[in-house]
Amino acid sequence: MLLAASLANEWPQDRRGIEERMLDLGMTMTFPPADDDHHRVRGVIDDWLRIVDEPIHAARAELLNAQLAQAAAYPRLTDHDGEGWHLHYRDDVQSLPFVLRAIINLGTSLHLVTRGMDRLGRCEAAPCTNVVADVTRNGRQRFCSVRCANRAAVRRHRARS
Repeated sequence: MLLAASLANEWPQDRRGIEERMLDLGMTMTFPPADDDHHRVRGVIDDWLRIVDEPIHAARAELLNAQLAQAAAYPRLTDHDGEGWHLHYRDDVQSLPFVLRAIINLGTSLHLVTRGMDRLGRCEAAPCTNVVADVTRNGRQRFCSVRCANRAAVRRHRARS
């Protein structure tokens, strides 16, 4: 989910940028390139943003379930790239967009059911529209960055003055 938020908030210029972001966030698998990977991954992120922007929990779950149905499969044990044994919740399709759809939506599902359906949204510091994936302990993250939080605090202060 943090990978999806990162891609949504700062879309890479090309496929290589997507791969670099994946590596930066700890994903070690590489995939054979396809000409339309950049465009198809953008579609995965756009589909995911519909989930982010859905305020009604049941509708959010319905959208997420539809995305999971496109890529999820029975769980399987796997050991690759020196990561040790772990679970994959997808078929062994070696396509970057397919794998990202599965990983992003499974991660989002786990986040929402363990932390709360409200812990994914947009930054509350207008005009910012960045995605906020709330991973805080208290569940009160409303801004995408310290900069946006400070900007909102200044606005509140000025409004009181």
